[in-house]
Amino acid sequence: MKLTMLGTGHAMVRECYNTCFVLQEEKQCFLTDTGGGREILFRLSDAGIDLRAITDIFISHRHLDHITGMLWLMRMFSNQFMRQGRADEVRIYGHAGVCGILQEMRTLIFPNFTDERCRIISVGDGETVHILNHPVTFFDLHSTKAEQYGWTMQFDEKKLTFLGDEGFHEENMQYAENSTWLMHEAFCLESESDRYHPHLIAHSTVKDACENAEHLHVKNLILFHTEDRHLQERKTLYAQEGKEYFSGQLMIPDDLESIVL
Repeated sequence: MKLTMLGTGHAMVRECYNTCFVLQEEKQCFLTDTGGGREILFRLSDAGIDLRAITDIFISHRHLDHITGMLWLMRMFSNQFMRQGRADEVRIYGHAGVCGILQEMRTLIFPNFTDERCRIISVGDGETVHILNHPVTFFDLHSTKAEQYGWTMQFDEKKLTFLGDEGFHEENMQYAENSTWLMHEAFCLESESDRYHPHLIAHSTVKDACENAEHLHVKNLILFHTEDRHLQERKTLYAQEGKEYFSGQLMIPDDLESIVL
């Protein structure tokens, strides 16, 4: 299983792409979130990912930096189906609110794209489906802003958990605890809280994320959804702050960086 970060930045970044990533196993791909626009197509191309390999997509919530790229993917999928350049169906998951938006987008912008091979599937809190032949359980992140879901996947006696872009809430202990890999947003360094005010907008610092991971007995912590002011030094600065609060392996990937799970 390989995880490739297509983007690592929060909504207002300019120097990197908005947070989204893809899991690859054999010849199939599972995409989580789509960033803020057409650049998703370039990111996938740069990562060497054929759109025809994407069988499953999950949209965590309705914010522009997570859902807007789906418009371009719908257009590409529509073209593939019409030109018979694609045989496999695409399954797009999200909570009911997200799926309503996706259905409306498809109806308004692609009125002829009604092919049942592109299915929009609403999932509920605690619901499990199989993606890449592994069980994936979706869960409500208890967001204080837009309704948002995360997921946890079991594979090869390992556990990968994606916590969306608001960090950890105690209600989700059963999903995040003892994760082999935990994906946790880290808006900025704790030392720069006065500059970015992450807690005012329901986000976390590196310290917060690392303390949560330690509390949850996580082995490997992946930080994403960050500011872009420190891109050149981000790995070093975040690792220096994080090691004080987390005893496991800490990873701060750049855009298009891959991690073998």
